[in-house]
Amino acid sequence: MSDILFLAHRVPYPPDRGDKVRSHHVMRHLSTLGRVHLATFADDPRDLGHDAALKQWCASAVVVPRTKGNKRAAVEALASGRAVSLAAFDHRAMRGAVARLLGERRYAAIYVYSGQMAQYLPDDARFVMDFVDLDSAKFAAYADDARGPMRWMLRREARLLGAFERGVADRALATLFVSAAEAALFGGAAQAVENGIDTGFFDPAAVAPVAEAGPLIVFTGQMDYRPNIDAVRWFVREVLPGVPGRFAIVGRNPTAAVRALAGERVIVTGEVADVRGWITAADVVVAPLLLARGVQNKVLEAMAIARPVVASTAAAEGIDHDGSIRVAGDAAAFVDEIRALLDDPVAADTLGQAARARTIARYGWDARLAPLAGLMGL
Repeated sequence: MSDILFLAHRVPYPPDRGDKVRSHHVMRHLSTLGRVHLATFADDPRDLGHDAALKQWCASAVVVPRTKGNKRAAVEALASGRAVSLAAFDHRAMRGAVARLLGERRYAAIYVYSGQMAQYLPDDARFVMDFVDLDSAKFAAYADDARGPMRWMLRREARLLGAFERGVADRALATLFVSAAEAALFGGAAQAVENGIDTGFFDPAAVAPVAEAGPLIVFTGQMDYRPNIDAVRWFVREVLPGVPGRFAIVGRNPTAAVRALAGERVIVTGEVADVRGWITAADVVVAPLLLARGVQNKVLEAMAIARPVVASTAAAEGIDHDGSIRVAGDAAAFVDEIRALLDDPVAADTLGQAARARTIARYGWDARLAPLAGLMGL
């Protein structure tokens, strides 16, 4: 078998958050094509303990702890003229690890997952670049809503990161994004390799629902991620007063702003052992993201568990749902769609079953990742 170098910005195991879901399944797929040699960061101490699991798919794995905070990264970025996103992932140990791996053997292919990792490759490297989302566009959107020095900083980030992304794409054998919309936004020869969903794991028959009184409206996500924070704050302020029931915010690391939402009608769970129990218990799953890039795993997971989903236009954009979810363009539409589903459980169940059927037919991981072998020349 040939050797494949896989660079990932977070340990691709366990697949318990959006970016790690995709990288995990990419790693598994690459392992069917050759011997995978992984170099990755751990920004959570718990991710340093997965060596045995990684050996299922990797011939070797180097995991470098990443402890650099955002403030230090910002200072380094300003001093060096780089994007903060790149300074945050700049680590001497990772540079040494990648240099050693490149010196040890010839690789039939190199797969780079997330733009921050491209800084570790020499100029003459031949690689496939999986940006996943267009991060520079995300920071540009943040800048539009910011004021004062923060607006300047975010515009700087968008400009510098965008220039870096285009320079990397010019060198790459192929440039990948998670959706056709992201690829079109980037332009050039960029192409989409979409996310999939493990419909065996996300199966309504595979897990018991949590015991919570309904009606229950559920949102899932990493709760220190700004688009998720903005989404739940907006939902509690603009939508929840117009619908019955309680709203559960399910996900690790809720910020102070998220924890402050907890009350009689709002549950903030923090990290849970298995998010599927909360999704299964939901009368409606919502994805009210105001800013969303690519394909939202939270939507695919709820669809696979056969729950009725109401998503914002932004959250639904990257998903080929064929009408099996409801899309709401504003707060009033969210209220109307949620109330209609809560008032008609039969229609809600029918919509959920259609959503699961759609994920089975359209979003199997093997089919989604099948183009990788050809793109990498394997």
